[in-house]
Amino acid sequence: MISFNYETEFELEDELKVSQWISETITIENCKEGEINFIFCSDDYLHKLNVSFLNHDTLTDIISFDYSVGKELHGDIYISIDRVRDNANKFSVSFNDEITRVMVHGILHYCGFKDKSDKDKLVMRSKEDYYLTTRL
Repeated sequence: MISFNYETEFELEDELKVSQWISETITIENCKEGEINFIFCSDDYLHKLNVSFLNHDTLTDIISFDYSVGKELHGDIYISIDRVRDNANKFSVSFNDEITRVMVHGILHYCGFKDKSDKDKLVMRSKEDYYLTTRL
């Protein structure tokens, strides 16, 4: 089950469509949907988590806590709306494209994709681009 939680004024336009899109992504990646929580928040909120849990004193657009068991995906995905908005402007893309890219990025991590090496980053970006074209 996918749920959406808001710690900021932002709200998704159509939670059902987004949930279906995420569910289809999980299925295509040969994984099983478990309990996945998206938490949309501010820079300050996510920065506190970044410092407290990861000892990183930086701003970021996403932090995910993965509780998956094998191919059954479970976890909490925190997304800073402030960072997404800034990154959309920085990369000259729409806010909608950037928020969905960040959301699927978190899911792809749960599916086992990494982004530490240049090669892994290319694979991750290719997957993100593919799933952006499949949005409902």
